[in-house]
Amino acid sequence: MQRTTSTEPRRVLISGGASGFGFETARALLDQGGRVAIGDIDEDKLETAVTALDNERLLALRLDVTSAFSVEATVDSCQKSFGGLDTLVNCAGILEFSKFVDTAEDEWDRTIDVDLKGTFLCSQKAAPLLCASGRGRIVNIGSDASKIGWPMVTSYVAAKFGVVGLTKSIAGELADHGVTVNCVCPVGCPTTGMGEFVLDWKTKATGLSSEQVKAATAKDIPLGRNCSKADVVNAILFFLQDSSAFITGTALDVDGGMTSTAGVPGTG
Repeated sequence: MQRTTSTEPRRVLISGGASGFGFETARALLDQGGRVAIGDIDEDKLETAVTALDNERLLALRLDVTSAFSVEATVDSCQKSFGGLDTLVNCAGILEFSKFVDTAEDEWDRTIDVDLKGTFLCSQKAAPLLCASGRGRIVNIGSDASKIGWPMVTSYVAAKFGVVGLTKSIAGELADHGVTVNCVCPVGCPTTGMGEFVLDWKTKATGLSSEQVKAATAKDIPLGRNCSKADVVNAILFFLQDSSAFITGTALDVDGGMTSTAGVPGTG
């Protein structure tokens, strides 16, 4: 088994890479000299991302993570353009709000397909290249909803719990090839597209302004502020460093302590 440590820039595929955490991770890895493919189903966002990133080492690909054919074609394009892959960051995800008893079957299927099946397919199709690289890394994006249940987002919680289990299972299978597989579990970030969608839903549900909702959310977080995109990107980059090469199968909370600590009941 070949295992390498290297300062060579990474060859990366990022699903959901045209916006949010995926886009910012792409920017950071390009700044480090990496060759980065961003895959996204939204072609308009892809075009905007290409213009914003403006880098000859960037490859933009239309990617439907729910389709094995699309995922395989995307991985093949990375192989042809980069000569292989050593890094996969699974950022593609969706969220919908509905009461459990009102959740339609197609809503359930759609969320599970994108958030969980998509992570599975991208990891499965990229795995041979990651194993061959000798320095393979998979980083999945989970959520605080990977650790605790939330009302109104049953399908999302189920999918994100599944992502953590998938992370641990894949980590065990790929360990012999020196590939590490980890999961970053952020609390809601109000500056991503999904975060803005959640913020809008909360303002309508509570009648509060967006600033009031963000302030209330920050108050519930022990460190006293909302999550930023940089907080999450820094965690992703940590798992891509050689210094984290002995860490695999973990689900790292990036949530200011929210899912790990609590006040004394009845004193709040």
